[in-house]
Amino acid sequence: MNNHVIAVFKSVHYHIHPLRHIRSSISDDVAKMVACALVGSRLNYANSVLFGTTRRNISKLQEAHNPLACVITRSQSCSPRTLLQQLHWLPIKHRIDYNIATITFHTFHSFQPAYLRSSVHACHSTRSLRLSNTNLLSAPFVCTSFGARSFSVAAPKIWNSLPPYLHTCTSPDTFRCHLKNYYCQQAFQFT
Repeated sequence: MNNHVIAVFKSVHYHIHPLRHIRSSISDDVAKMVACALVGSRLNYANSVLFGTTRRNISKLQEAHNPLACVITRSQSCSPRTLLQQLHWLPIKHRIDYNIATITFHTFHSFQPAYLRSSVHACHSTRSLRLSNTNLLSAPFVCTSFGARSFSVAAPKIWNSLPPYLHTCTSPDTFRCHLKNYYCQQAFQFT
């Protein structure tokens, strides 16, 4: 994944440079739209494959994300964390988890193709337990680190770590809204 992360890093910096030059000529809303398009097309595209990648790769992508926030807010002195919080943007690690949780929600509610549906299995207990109706997923046992990064392992790990109120959401829009708020709380430690 190192080559992919380096390519994304270079691409984001390539697009930030012209945005910095025209930032004074465009409104805040237009700047946010351009930045979201940039983030969406470069940093979000297939970032769920980065689950389980090295901390170095995540920090490299975060280094590409932070200058974008500085350009949008026209700030040089604030910390990147404060700027991301101000823009309501998730850090890269939480962005990856958010995308996997969203895909899992769609898969769990049968909005996705059968090949994803077949890789996610609900937990079934032979005994009647308190946790038997909590919509948890079972993760298969894997022996390799490459296998631990697969969707069939990542989806249950992330889904089961979510609070129970997210498991009971039925609307995709409501789920995404609550999920983003949950990850913002995790990332920025709101109380």
